[in-house]
Amino acid sequence: MTHSTRCLLGGLLGLLAGAGQPAAAQAPAAPVTPPVSTGSLNGAVLDSLGRQPVAYATVVLLPAEGDKPITGVAADDAGKFTLTKLVPGSYRLRASYVGFATRTRAVTVTDGASQVSAFYLPTAATALGEAVVVGTKPVVEVRPDRLVYNAEQDVSNAGGTAADVLRKAPLLSVDGDGNVKMRGSGNFKVLVNNKPSPTLASNLAEALKGIPAEQIQSVEIITTPPAKYDGEGTAGIINIVLKKGVNRGLNGRLSGSTGNRNSNVNASLNFKKGKVGMTSSLGTGRWYGPQASERERTDYSAAGVGRLTQLGEGEYGGGWYYGNVGFDFDPAEHHSLSLTGSVSGYGGDNEQNMVNRYVAPVAAQNQLFTRRTTSLFSGYTGELTGTYTRTFAQPRREWSVLGQYAYRDGTFGYDFDQFENSDRALDTRLASYRERSRGRTPGSETTLQTDFTQPFGEKQTLEVGLKGIFRRTTSIAEVDAFRPGSTSDFVRLPGRTTDFAYDQDVQSAYATYSFALSKKLNLSLGGRAERTAITADFRTTESGFRRSFLTVLPNGSAQYGISEASSLRLAYSRRITRPFIDFLNPFVDRSDSLNISYGNPALDPELTDSYELSYNTMVKSATLSVSGSVRRTDNAIEGIRLPGARPGITEQTFANVASNVFYQLNIYTSLKPLPDWELSGGPDVQYVTRRSPMLNTERRGFTAGLNFNTSYKLSKSFTVNAFLYSSLPSPDLQGRGSANLYYGFGAKKKLFKDKADLTLNIANPFNDYWPYRNTISTPLFEERQEYRAYQRAFRLSFSYSFGQEQQGKRRKSISNDDVKGGGSRQGGQ
Repeated sequence: MTHSTRCLLGGLLGLLAGAGQPAAAQAPAAPVTPPVSTGSLNGAVLDSLGRQPVAYATVVLLPAEGDKPITGVAADDAGKFTLTKLVPGSYRLRASYVGFATRTRAVTVTDGASQVSAFYLPTAATALGEAVVVGTKPVVEVRPDRLVYNAEQDVSNAGGTAADVLRKAPLLSVDGDGNVKMRGSGNFKVLVNNKPSPTLASNLAEALKGIPAEQIQSVEIITTPPAKYDGEGTAGIINIVLKKGVNRGLNGRLSGSTGNRNSNVNASLNFKKGKVGMTSSLGTGRWYGPQASERERTDYSAAGVGRLTQLGEGEYGGGWYYGNVGFDFDPAEHHSLSLTGSVSGYGGDNEQNMVNRYVAPVAAQNQLFTRRTTSLFSGYTGELTGTYTRTFAQPRREWSVLGQYAYRDGTFGYDFDQFENSDRALDTRLASYRERSRGRTPGSETTLQTDFTQPFGEKQTLEVGLKGIFRRTTSIAEVDAFRPGSTSDFVRLPGRTTDFAYDQDVQSAYATYSFALSKKLNLSLGGRAERTAITADFRTTESGFRRSFLTVLPNGSAQYGISEASSLRLAYSRRITRPFIDFLNPFVDRSDSLNISYGNPALDPELTDSYELSYNTMVKSATLSVSGSVRRTDNAIEGIRLPGARPGITEQTFANVASNVFYQLNIYTSLKPLPDWELSGGPDVQYVTRRSPMLNTERRGFTAGLNFNTSYKLSKSFTVNAFLYSSLPSPDLQGRGSANLYYGFGAKKKLFKDKADLTLNIANPFNDYWPYRNTISTPLFEERQEYRAYQRAFRLSFSYSFGQEQQGKRRKSISNDDVKGGGSRQGGQ
């Protein structure tokens, strides 16, 4: 019986007793005073293993007896909740979330605010009744607004890089060149700890090799980002969350690995004492292996049919380094400061001998030559980020100010020796033509940002913010040539010099209002306004242009809680894609003289409208996510191939030439058939339409992918794992993309009282390489390409941890997710 019920019955009994007295002895009955709602409860919901916030967990207040909810609220994205206007008394408080076990505890509401201890929810697979047994996080967590791949729980990642981790995350794929796709699209944004990396933006495939898998805690796949994120990335956002272990004392980790495709060493050191905390990490490594490719092209012209055959083989290699240090300082209650700095870099080369044979319509134009090419590339980035966060006595109210400066410098180039009328590479002294090119892309990025969150009661929240990004990018390149008999040494080719400067400034403001229409229905409405100013300066020709435009990007979502274990979510967002330097750079790459490439500085941004309906549920220890989505992009930026100025040559560049629509169905599930056996995975089915009036072409068709991951704990200290990713060919604007297959096995043994791990991983043991085949079909030429990725690999890794890890405080971070970056220009894993 509740406190209010007892008060009401007591009042009624008093009235009945008074009715039995003589009228002369009666006194006027005192009015019954209803209980005053003056109490409130504040708390947080965290997961029991990593002590991470369980965002949007459901918290309900129950009577001391019975299960009829009195009131309830959804936690915010930091797992915090507040229940207000409560009548003092004894109750029960229950916290739940899809994929986690429910927890209930007795609480007492008093006059004023009461702080309750945090709820620690175990994952559904690690809960037994009301007791928590020793377990681990699932490899994949299904949340209403994202899928989370817990990379640290996957033993096959030991000794690998971020590219290896992304290869196994749901909705993602990585091809033989290291290029990443999200739900079949290359148009997305990658963040690290919710903030950008200019290195990732400029050359994602190579930069991912410089982030060791040992430092990755999880990968979050966000398909419909809210307004607080920049408007870039039409397929969504990939957020790589690095481990940030902080301890009361000193703790750290040492690791190393070796194998036939890569090797690395890594270290981390952390501590926390009083109000000061420090995190740091350092790593370096190399990658290496063989490569092979072939191309067959048929050209159609008024003169007749020409046929090109190219056969190439060689080796690739390179190295990377990475280091960062961060300091946290809490000078007083509700005040936090953080400062982080990082440096990272990579560099390498690809060596290839390619035999070129062209049979022209006119025999006099036939060509046979071999070209020995060494492609060179490198990148360096240094970043410094400072954050001030102010919280308040009112729960969920927060203000933050952030600043970041990043300097980036990259190099690119090639050397080649060409041997006419030869089907093999000869001594350099016999070369008929030699050429070399060197280029740099220095640049900087400055970001200022402020965000404010204001709750209105427990069911309404307003988020607002301002942001400014100021980018400065330059591309400088020179080409030298040497033709024996015509010149005595290398001479500069002035007509092929590039000196290009590109500035891009983006100022934005956003607002999001979240509220509950009922106990089960929560809505969020928001939007961003972004102003973009662009300046391009072609200093070699003393020309350029200036442009500016304003873009409004609305979004919203509605989430309906069908039950404590099931929810339905409907979301809409409009996003923008701004081209980055790889797409804009006008430098003409002629390292393959029959297939040249260059950027297009006149590219316009593209806009995408996304609609998504998703259903999430949990049945015992199994979770299921089913989502259907539609993405439409007009004025899409596409890589296109065009006939060259001379027979036998094609040109590759980028242009706003297409309207694309993706109809998509994603199914992902995780379950535990046995206490020590975990399965996760699911299919991704798409129907794609691509139209281009400019190219007079239309492509449509189905494609599909499958992601599968399983692990089994043979004993307390020994775990085995297997994974597989496969996909069908996809319809491209001018042809058809490649199918994909990647699989592997791993085993991990814990040593030295669980302080050390010894891991063996084997990838693609049953095939030496996978042939990535692409086709292009146009009215003027047809082409088939094959790149052989030698993916059969083994890797042995060892790591040792010292100290007792404890999760550090989550910090605000900058998220410059507003530019479209290029993939790898180099091969290799």
